[in-house]
Amino acid sequence: MNDNYQLLRRHFEELVELTDEEWDFIRPHFKDKKLKKRQFLIQTGQQVEHEYWIIKGLLKSYAIDEKGNEHILQFALEQYWVSDYNAFQNQQPASIYVDCIEDSEFFALSLESREIICKEVPAIANFFRLKSNNGFVSLQKRILSLLTQTAEERYHALEEKLPHLIQRVPKKLIAAYLGVSRETLSRFKL
Repeated sequence: MNDNYQLLRRHFEELVELTDEEWDFIRPHFKDKKLKKRQFLIQTGQQVEHEYWIIKGLLKSYAIDEKGNEHILQFALEQYWVSDYNAFQNQQPASIYVDCIEDSEFFALSLESREIICKEVPAIANFFRLKSNNGFVSLQKRILSLLTQTAEERYHALEEKLPHLIQRVPKKLIAAYLGVSRETLSRFKL
């Protein structure tokens, strides 16, 4: 078993237990994918057939408004899951972009494969339930922070939660994530 698949198995086993037989069933459903910096994983309007688990690299998911402004929903780094989940789950065209900030490697999992492994391996169904719940909690926290905190407070919270992310992401992207201009961000106590 290559090291990347071992990482994926450990990721699952942070939340659920798997037997070797279950893992042998699950593993072939994940396909390797690599992209270079600035390449798109997902573009608006396209069909989204996979969700992705990041082995190595850094991505951003975002929307672009009618004025051309980028609104970053998520930074996704190693051991994060990323996709346009509305498009993936409901088999609709994508409404967001996901592209690489760094050269990146992923495992791709199709909706059909996810349904199969969830049906055959209840522990995996439980894993995805727990991950979904955690995602909803994170989304709620993000929305509440946008409604109740200043951009500077959000920056310091991000810096505290993911200090290594701040070092990897260009300041203009941090500003887009916080919903401020690059000039405003530069006035924060960085």
